[in-house]
Amino acid sequence: MANKNPLLIKTLTAAGTVNPYRIVKDGTGMVQAAAATDKLFGVAEGTKSVASGERIDVIVAGIAPVEYGGNVSIGDLLTSDANGKAVAAAPSAGSNNRIIGIAYEAGVSGDIGSVLISQGSVQG
Repeated sequence: MANKNPLLIKTLTAAGTVNPYRIVKDGTGMVQAAAATDKLFGVAEGTKSVASGERIDVIVAGIAPVEYGGNVSIGDLLTSDANGKAVAAAPSAGSNNRIIGIAYEAGVSGDIGSVLISQGSVQG
């Protein structure tokens, strides 16, 4: 099971359905991230989905459980796939990926792993 040590949790409003352990971004409210180029904000905390208009806890600093969307190795820089799941960042030459942080444990698609949250970007 994923390690968890949140240092900062923000309670915000969802602007769409957000599933647990998914990477989120800010639009007019929190929504699931949908691309490696999205401005990633944090990881949805909790074990149930949150509907639009409901309050959502978002881990923005520390170690957070996150659902993997592919094969992940310890130390990989993680970004979002089209479903808000964490995948290894792999930008092509000259393009950028936003990252949510660094993989704290290895896993495969569907696993709940851990990310050391460290928002930023990486260039290929």
